[in-house]
Amino acid sequence: MQLSEGDRAVNTVEDRIISTTALDVEAIRADFPILEVKVRGKSLVYLDNAASSQKPRQVIETINAYYRELNANVHRGIHYLSEESTRRYEAARASVARFINARSDREIIWTRNTTEAINLVAYSWGLTHLGPGDEILVTEMEHHSNLVPWQIVAERTGATLRHLPVDDRGYLRMDLLDRFLTERTKLFAFTAMSNVLGTVNPVADLVAAAHSVGALALVDGAQSVPHMPVDVQALGCDFLAFSGHKMCGPTGIGVLYGRRELLEEMPPFMGGGDMIREVHLDRTEWNDVPWKFEAGTPAIAQAIGLGAAVEYLSQLGMENVLAHERALVRYAMERLQDVEGVRILGPRPEDRGGVVSFTLGDIHPHDIAALLDAEGIAIRAGYHCAQPLHERYGLGATARASFYIYNTPEEIDRLAQALEKVKVVFAV
Repeated sequence: MQLSEGDRAVNTVEDRIISTTALDVEAIRADFPILEVKVRGKSLVYLDNAASSQKPRQVIETINAYYRELNANVHRGIHYLSEESTRRYEAARASVARFINARSDREIIWTRNTTEAINLVAYSWGLTHLGPGDEILVTEMEHHSNLVPWQIVAERTGATLRHLPVDDRGYLRMDLLDRFLTERTKLFAFTAMSNVLGTVNPVADLVAAAHSVGALALVDGAQSVPHMPVDVQALGCDFLAFSGHKMCGPTGIGVLYGRRELLEEMPPFMGGGDMIREVHLDRTEWNDVPWKFEAGTPAIAQAIGLGAAVEYLSQLGMENVLAHERALVRYAMERLQDVEGVRILGPRPEDRGGVVSFTLGDIHPHDIAALLDAEGIAIRAGYHCAQPLHERYGLGATARASFYIYNTPEEIDRLAQALEKVKVVFAV
């Protein structure tokens, strides 16, 4: 079969992607049972990874084995099942600590997700340390989970919430940082990577800037920790929040990293069992960090499952994960820009992670997503929990394709071809 010039160009790009990534994508795809599912009679193309990733067999089997062989509560029993459950639960905490290079596993707190992790800091640290005259700095590109809690805390404490702007290209206005980050700033909370624009922010520089005025730095790592190497000691951040379900782990488990000296002096987020050392009718003595912040029966199976996910990603190498996604996003931006009417938000490929948010003429993103679903392609449409950022660009919604370790150039081709079909349906 003779290839057209266009096909030869596509294959050249695909070959370049394959040759520049160290990941064995076909072997990885074989680890994910859901990729064998047919959607509307077509092979699934899953491009909604910024919302939640799929799970490999290794994680699924680890969770199943826990329920089949160990199911028991942790920290409280003196029988084999409880002791072994506790050992694996805490081993998962240690795996996460190694994954982000925390100084100690005592700096890893289990939460339900990124949102709860940020709320923990907002309510425990924020309500204790903030007051009138103080300022909290966030950015215009924040996910609602790193905006709404600070709105609530600002209202309750009398602190002022400020927003570092984003420019037309999708970059933070670093030239304005000195104007927004002042001696009144007590906390700078920002995302490491935008879930809409894909922008990868200069985290270490932003942390250093916060510390230079005496402020703490909280990093929303929901879109960074699953996709690139993250070293909290090198970054110098005070807090880092991320979710298990976006990094091959189960839902219902997230992580708050906090510098131990900060966690030691913060009051508990919730009260109840397991977060206590002694309880009397008139007083209570708190447990040690991190258990002081983990009230009640925890998400045991989910934590153990996240431990398995961390080990899976560690074996792949996070540098390789990032390189694969950068190659995919570069190819996706080239292919989608060939579709007349597509407008892509955000910076150039080398400054972003594996996220491409776009519009297609005047077609509503919900209609785009519905028609792509008919082709077996899963994307996201809407505000992506970042309504203020969409308002900044004058958009009611966008369509978003987001990539991960199991995605391929061929799937991007299917996306581009399906968008051409969307144009036909709407006579664009």
